[in-house]
Amino acid sequence: MTSPKPEVGAWFQTPEGDFFEVVAYDPDQDSIEIQFYDGTVEEYDEESWEELGLITAEPPEDWSGSLDVSGEDYGVDLDRPAGDLHVNPLDTLEEDD
Repeated sequence: MTSPKPEVGAWFQTPEGDFFEVVAYDPDQDSIEIQFYDGTVEEYDEESWEELGLITAEPPEDWSGSLDVSGEDYGVDLDRPAGDLHVNPLDTLEEDD
């Protein structure tokens, strides 16, 4: 079984159902570095990559899983209606006296 060609930024799914993104690919060094959705990083050579039996996948809607961030990290409340997410940053500035 062959796997699709690795491309940086491409997402794949393992036969076990795990999602990951290719974060580095260097054919000259025979190195493919991936990051799973949970943040785990692994490296494969091209021969091992071919044996993985991967399928291409769409990026997850919630990309923050691999980055271990939450809405609080950005100062936003993700439970608010979408129309409320657009706040003018100038409204939060204080005037100088």
